[in-house]
This record gives sequence, structure tokens and C-alpha cells, in this order.
Amino acid sequence: MTKKILITGANGQLGRSFHQKKEDFGNFDWIFAGKRELDITSPDHLEDFFQKYSPDFTLNCAAYTAVDRAEEKPELSHKLNADGAALLAQYCEKYSCRLLHYSTDYVYDNKLNRPLLETDATTPSSVYGKSKLEGEIKILKVNPSAVVVRTSWVYSPFGHNFFLTMMKLAKSRDEVKVVTDQIGTPTYAPDLAGASVALVKELICGNRGLSGQIYNYSNQGVSSWYDFAHAIFEYSNLNVKVIPVPTSEFPSKATRPNFSVLSKQKIQHQLQIDIPHWRDSLKSCVELWRELEVDQTN
Repeated sequence: MTKKILITGANGQLGRSFHQKKEDFGNFDWIFAGKRELDITSPDHLEDFFQKYSPDFTLNCAAYTAVDRAEEKPELSHKLNADGAALLAQYCEKYSCRLLHYSTDYVYDNKLNRPLLETDATTPSSVYGKSKLEGEIKILKVNPSAVVVRTSWVYSPFGHNFFLTMMKLAKSRDEVKVVTDQIGTPTYAPDLAGASVALVKELICGNRGLSGQIYNYSNQGVSSWYDFAHAIFEYSNLNVKVIPVPTSEFPSKATRPNFSVLSKQKIQHQLQIDIPHWRDSLKSCVELWRELEVDQTN
């Protein structure tokens, strides 16, 4: 029997990446639900939806990601990232649907200067990070078989992200200032989607060792936002000068982690997968962006 996979938050960049790559992922029955189709903060929506579709797996891409706005309206971030995620986990448990939930490098923010392990302390300083950590805790409490994937610096040709911001700025500027003292790793959303499907396939095979586990996933390599911006313009053949500046030149309401390079040893060992270097994946993103641009103009 073909397994049904529900993608919540389907209109976001990760949800759209699943949709764009679904034919490459194998024989699954995909159910894509944006907020209009499924509000994960509503028990009535969840009850009706699970009764109607009976998914075997739910990949929760729904999240409140307006990091600075969350500092002013923390209730919005907690409603979706913590309470909504926990409610979704509760209904997945009720209907025997395996849940894979996405979290963030913001849960660490622990001043360590080495690749971060899943077992490292979680001491988020931002409202966004705190809401995502609370979501993790609540999910695993009500649904012990759930799997949590922490990721960082997600980008794609879809939605709102750093890559698209740089491409937009390139149309009107010949130079941009980008911070150089925040270090992490960009994550290409289609790569994250592929790793997620690999986790699903392991669950289908009956790998009980995945239950209740937390995994880090990003692309390989290390980058600053300055490095990332410079590579974006280089691979896109855009003549834009990137000026390195400290974080202090861009004051924001929410504190960003200074160092959030994630260790991927655990997920690599579990899934036996090759994780692309962020520069190689960025080249793939530029190619896809060009294809989509051409499609939109035709």
C-alpha cells in the first residue's frame, strides 16, 4: 500500500521544495496543506483533516519564523511553534501517524565554538528560539515516537530567505553590506527534504531506533553570511560588491547565534547518506532559480 505523507506549512520554502522534488522521492501519496487547508493550532481542523485523509506520516513544515517580530509579539511565535506543534503531535499520536518535526539552530545559542551536537545544552536567548525549544519538548512528551530535525540557514528559490533577498538586492544595488561575524552553514531546502524522506523510509522499514530522536541537519562546510552572499553573486554571475561588516552595524530586536555550525555525524551514521557541501548545493539552487525565472517569463 502506498504511504501517505502530509506536508503541513506547504506554502513555505521547505513545503514547496517537497512539492517540487516529490517525483524524485519515490512512490508516496503526497498531501500538501497550507494554513487554509490545515490550521495546526485548531483541534477541529486537525480532527477533521486526520479523519478525512488518514496520513501515515506528517512532516511539519509549519512554523512562525519572523524572528524579530516574535520579540514584540511572543504569543504568535509560541502559538504556532510550541502549542500548535504540540497539538499536531497529539493528533498524530491519536491517529497512529508518525511525525517528523523541524526545529532550529536557535535552540542552542550556547557560546560553543565547535560543531554543535544534539546533546549540547539548549539555551536559546530569542523568543523564536525559546518557542521552538518549547515545541520540541512538548512534542516529544505527547508523542514519544516523533522525530525532531534541527536545521539552520534554510534557503531555496521559494518563499522568503537570504538567497532571494540577495538576488532582489542585486537588481537595484551594486554593493551590499553583510555581516561577517555570524558563523554557520546554509541549508538548501531540497537537500533537507531529501534527508527527511530518507528518515521516512527508515521508519517504513521499522527502524525503532529513530523514535524520540533529535537530529541535526545542514549542508556540509562552514560559512559566514558574508561568505554566503559573496558565493551567491559569484555563482549567479552578478557584479555586486559585498562589504563585510560586524553584527553591530545591523542592530535587531532578536539576538542571532554567533556560531551555529551543526554536527551531522548522528544523522549520517543513522541514514548512511552523503550530505552535499553548501557551495555545491548553492550552485544547484542558482540553476533551479534560473529555470523558474524562465518559466515565469514564458
